[in-house]
Amino acid sequence: MTETFISSVTPPAKKDDPALWFIVCGKKLLVNAEDGRVSIPVLVDIGELGLLPLREHYLGMYKGQHCYTAEIGETAEIPENMALHGIWGIFNHLDEDLFKVTLRAVHIIDWDRTDQFCIRCGSKTENKSVERAKKCPACGHVSFPRISPAVIVLVSRGDRILLARAQRFKDEMLYSVLAGFVEPGETLEDTVKREIKEEVGIDVKDIRYFGSQPWPFPDSLMIAFTAQYAGGDIRIDETEIADAQWFDCNRLPLIPGKISIARRMIDWFIEKNKVKSERQ
Repeated sequence: MTETFISSVTPPAKKDDPALWFIVCGKKLLVNAEDGRVSIPVLVDIGELGLLPLREHYLGMYKGQHCYTAEIGETAEIPENMALHGIWGIFNHLDEDLFKVTLRAVHIIDWDRTDQFCIRCGSKTENKSVERAKKCPACGHVSFPRISPAVIVLVSRGDRILLARAQRFKDEMLYSVLAGFVEPGETLEDTVKREIKEEVGIDVKDIRYFGSQPWPFPDSLMIAFTAQYAGGDIRIDETEIADAQWFDCNRLPLIPGKISIARRMIDWFIEKNKVKSERQ
């Protein structure tokens, strides 16, 4: 998170000032929606909308403005000039830093919803006041918002990149870079090698960090790497992958939208090869 956002769990003593409210309903966000414009509601309290929150958390301050997140029931009546939007659908309506706060809000609501009871003894948990955590009053166990690290990897071979169509993709024309979760005891580099080998049967080398992206669906952190082909033929794991091919960067299939770090990696590779071609 950048300096435009200051995280905190301690709300102001009184709700006197208009604040940004990230209101979650199921897997969607309640936003202002009028004349094609989408924005995060600014309210002193969610009660202004006639809504009763199932849960509520203070997030901190974004550019000097307090931020809250709350969850409402899926049968709640949506106020006039507001609408429920998919999280990724509002990406183009918010600046990047504000969108990151949105992802944080969604993650915290999901954590609060799923960690209501202690995983050790089953007692009802309580929110801690000084940190983003829950404590069991019965056995003392403390739990924090879960973050599940996953690697996402762009594998290149000269001016070609390896793209795959996962079995889970709804669009049968969509291809993307490969990804997988980190297992206990692995380094991130170990995960890159294992996932690529398991899913498409090839070896990689020259693994380099590219960037990261929160992916709170429900609790992932995507850690992106680039790697180069080191050997082997493509042999897909059909339980995970429907197809995988080497694609020329000038003739790509349907790829993910610009919201994802997968697309950022692909665009970076295309630009890098464009510059390389212009210099030759």
